[in-house]
Amino acid sequence: MTRRYVYGVGLWITLAATAMTIASIVEPKWLSFQNTSSTGEPIHYSYGLHRVCSSITGTCKHFPDTYTDCTGSNRSFCSMWRTVGFLMSFAVVIEFASLISYAVVLLGGKQKRDNGWKMVCGLLVVAGLVQCVSMAVVAFLYDHDDRFFEGWHLDSSWILCTVSWSVLLLSVAGLLAAVWALPEEGGYELIPPPQRLRVGGEA
Repeated sequence: MTRRYVYGVGLWITLAATAMTIASIVEPKWLSFQNTSSTGEPIHYSYGLHRVCSSITGTCKHFPDTYTDCTGSNRSFCSMWRTVGFLMSFAVVIEFASLISYAVVLLGGKQKRDNGWKMVCGLLVVAGLVQCVSMAVVAFLYDHDDRFFEGWHLDSSWILCTVSWSVLLLSVAGLLAAVWALPEEGGYELIPPPQRLRVGGEA
């Protein structure tokens, strides 16, 4: 498999997954709480990887804050939450490396297209697995941490992360399927060596 269009489709899929990953980091909506106050006003509270937002104050603040959020029994939660933030940032770096590898393969010759899938698939698998671990850690905290009670739910950023790593791994499966299923791309034919002329004009 060395078809340009296969790598082209994979490039666009990876671009979409990278955009979803970045959006999940920027948008502070991994875990959210919605309710109504005694006066009937809606209450919204949401956790992002680096910010927490509240409709009561109408602002967002840095999270987790070492002095207010990471004391006593909350240290374990803070460590795991910061780990998720690091892993997601690392996933973005790997996704950008994947985009660069796609560009190198597409702009290269037939030999790069013949073997470039190994590098591309390796990077995509790493990025997908890192995001999968991040998703699983947040889901674990949602199920087991006491701060998340009835009314809390996994929100859009968590969903974006889940879709992103799923798309990346499906892209890997598609590339591997193309490697085995598509016929070899036609290359240049070798020029046959010139034949020596025999005495008398016969070849």
